[in-house]
Amino acid sequence: MTERESSAVLAIVIHAAFADGAPADAEREQIRRVADGMAGGGVPGLPSAYQAVLVEKRTVEDAAAAITTPESRRFAYEMAVAVAESDGLRTEAERAFLDRLRELLGVEAAPAAELERQTQALLTTPVAAPPVAAPASPQTPDPAALDARILNAAILNGALELLPESLATMAIIPLQMKLVYDVGLAHGYALDRGHVTELLATVGAGVTGQAVEQVGRKILGGVLGAIGGRMFGGLGRQAVSSGVAFATTYALGQVARQYYASGRRIDAAQLKAVFQRLLEEARGMAGQYSGQIAEKARTIDVSSLASLVKRGQ
Repeated sequence: MTERESSAVLAIVIHAAFADGAPADAEREQIRRVADGMAGGGVPGLPSAYQAVLVEKRTVEDAAAAITTPESRRFAYEMAVAVAESDGLRTEAERAFLDRLRELLGVEAAPAAELERQTQALLTTPVAAPPVAAPASPQTPDPAALDARILNAAILNGALELLPESLATMAIIPLQMKLVYDVGLAHGYALDRGHVTELLATVGAGVTGQAVEQVGRKILGGVLGAIGGRMFGGLGRQAVSSGVAFATTYALGQVARQYYASGRRIDAAQLKAVFQRLLEEARGMAGQYSGQIAEKARTIDVSSLASLVKRGQ
């Protein structure tokens, strides 16, 4: 994949994030933070693509025309689906955008429909297991068991980011949501998907922004592997991307733990500060668990991702 094609895919991804047009201000701010963060990490492509779309008004048609190989065009479509449907809710505007994009990229209807079916199965998996009911009152969970649950979730998501399949990356956010749900339940709070999504957005890990960031890392960090028979990234960059998934998941689990242990009395500003501190700590931990992450990656069956998300581990 050439630099020109990578830039075009990123432009398409950003268009996908804004496909439904709402809430435009919140999404714009979230993607701006993602772009700033990736620029700070030495990855200039996303900020440039963001400026091209939102300032210079680069169109979807222009971006699609810049992607020439069938493999890269399918990849662009997969990444757009991942972002447009990252919140698990497919709006009519998103449906129309994906239909138009499929035609522009020349992606066949049958494979596109199957990809969207699999994506919906992942992203709409309930965060709650139906037979499980929340305790009647706040609980004091076993600290060791909760630590193990959070660490295992972080290792799993780090492992998913090592895999080349786009569906593996799409599973990360649903698994994070499942983790937050389980942490809340352990403290006696039964949450729905809306509550979990709101907590992620409050700490600065909103689903749309995370989806754009994950796509940016796949394209620019080179974790996708081979496209058209060429490698466009190395194992070192792949490990960095995996470390980000590990750290974000670990920090989300631990900030949820503190929030629900407090009886949900931590305000939004404090939650953001705690999450950022935990995120820095978790980044320092990622290397310690790199062996376990790699071993976990070897055991994942990508064809069973939906059931993996349902189990949460």
